[in-house]
Amino acid sequence: MATPLVVSEVAKGFTMHLRGGLKLPVVDDVSFSLRAGECAVLGGPSGAGKSSILKMLYGNYSVDTGQIIVQHRGMLVDIARAAPRVVLSVRRETIGYVSQFLRTVPRVSALDVVAEPLTTAGADREAARDSAAALLARLNLPKTLWSLPPATFSGGEQQRVNIARGFITSHPILLLDEPTASLDAVNRQVVIDLIAEKKQAGVALLGIFHDQDVREAVADAVIDVTRFAPKKVAA
Repeated sequence: MATPLVVSEVAKGFTMHLRGGLKLPVVDDVSFSLRAGECAVLGGPSGAGKSSILKMLYGNYSVDTGQIIVQHRGMLVDIARAAPRVVLSVRRETIGYVSQFLRTVPRVSALDVVAEPLTTAGADREAARDSAAALLARLNLPKTLWSLPPATFSGGEQQRVNIARGFITSHPILLLDEPTASLDAVNRQVVIDLIAEKKQAGVALLGIFHDQDVREAVADAVIDVTRFAPKKVAA
């Protein structure tokens, strides 16, 4: 599919239950599409709703109105209205996600954390571990750490495990939420190269990038989130 993701007229707000049910609008009329082989970047100031948009696309946040259409198993699926089991299936096969935070099962090694998306999809365990090792080596994570649980790692080390886990799959859509925020210049370049390879493979990527140099290196298009600011109602 040349356009694997279409977002149409999406709106989102939060209800402040401790403030008497006050409704806090976040974004309104979010509409854009993402092409295969393209990396688009969500631009705008902090608080504009960039992370909220990514979380809606991944099904972590509900949608008040609008559609989020992806092609999944040869069918068009609206993430905004899909049943939970369908959303989980989309996550396994169609939409990957690299968040700012690594959440793992205690006592599971970094190597197995990275390999897990492949083994869950049915890949041979040793082949999956080999792919995980190659990514961890490329991201300059010392081999002495591979057999240790990532909960013991520094923030930058955890983020490299997180990136490897996200990039190990062949999802046709990949969401990136500040993937380089905790990385040094050498590993930021590795991520730039990984993104370029995903684009070459026809993956559609949508990301938020704190680093201006990374943003300029990877962006084929910038989506200005400020244009999705909720309309103010006149008193």
